[in-house]
Amino acid sequence: APDFSFNPSTDEAIEVNYSPETHYEAKRANKTKLQKFLGLAVDPDAPLFFWPSRLDPSQKGCQLLADIMYRTISNYWHRNLQIVVIANGPFQEHFRNIANFHNLHSRIAVIDFDEQLSRSGYAASDFLLIPSLFEPCGLPQMIGSIYGSLPIAHDTGGLHDTVVDVNVGKKRGNGFVFKTFDSAGLSWAIDQAMSFYDLAPEIKIPQITRIMKDSLERFNHSVTAKQYFRLYENMLHRPLIKR
Repeated sequence: APDFSFNPSTDEAIEVNYSPETHYEAKRANKTKLQKFLGLAVDPDAPLFFWPSRLDPSQKGCQLLADIMYRTISNYWHRNLQIVVIANGPFQEHFRNIANFHNLHSRIAVIDFDEQLSRSGYAASDFLLIPSLFEPCGLPQMIGSIYGSLPIAHDTGGLHDTVVDVNVGKKRGNGFVFKTFDSAGLSWAIDQAMSFYDLAPEIKIPQITRIMKDSLERFNHSVTAKQYFRLYENMLHRPLIKR
C-alpha cells in the first residue's frame, strides 16, 4: 500500500487539496497549474495522461508509448490531449526526441523525476499510464486511484490484482486494462479511457468519486496488515495473536 502521505486532502505538495466529493474543480485547478509550470497549452478541459514510473523498457513498457505517442496526440488533437512524463531512465531521450521532432511542446512534457512534481502529476492528471510488461506489485496505480487519476494498465502481476475495468452501469472498476502487451493494446486502452472522459459530467463525476473513496478504503496499510494476518493464520491454522 502507498505511504499514508499520498492523500489529496492533506498532500502539501499539490496546489489545491481535495476530497472524493470535491475532486472535480480542484483537479482542474491543479491541472492548469501544472500546465503553466511545464509550458503546456493551458486548458482545464484537456485530457491529461501522466507517466509516473521509471523509463525502463525491460519492464515498464515505455516503448509501447513511444510507438503511439505521436499518433495518439494527432488522433485527439482536437481534444488537446496532453502527455506528461515525470521520470528518469533510458527512454527519456526517445520521448524528448518525439516532442522535439514534431514540435509538440504544448502537448508533451518530459522532465526528470521530482517527488513533489510527481505528486502534482497525480493531482492534475485524468489518467495514469502503466503499461508494464511485468509488475510484481506496483504502487502508482493505487496512488492514481486515490487521487482520481484512473490507471491504464497492462493485465499483469500486481496490476491484475489492483486494476479492474471501469463498468459505469455496474458502478465498479477503477481503470482500463489491456491484455496483449503491444502498442495496439495500449492504444485501445487509451481510446477506452477517452470514451470515459467524454461521458456527461453527471455520469463521470460520481464514478471518479466512487473510485477515490473505494481506493482510500482499500489501498492503505491497515487493510494490507489485516490481509497478511489472515494469510498467516490460514497457513498456521491458528490465530497469530490471542484475542
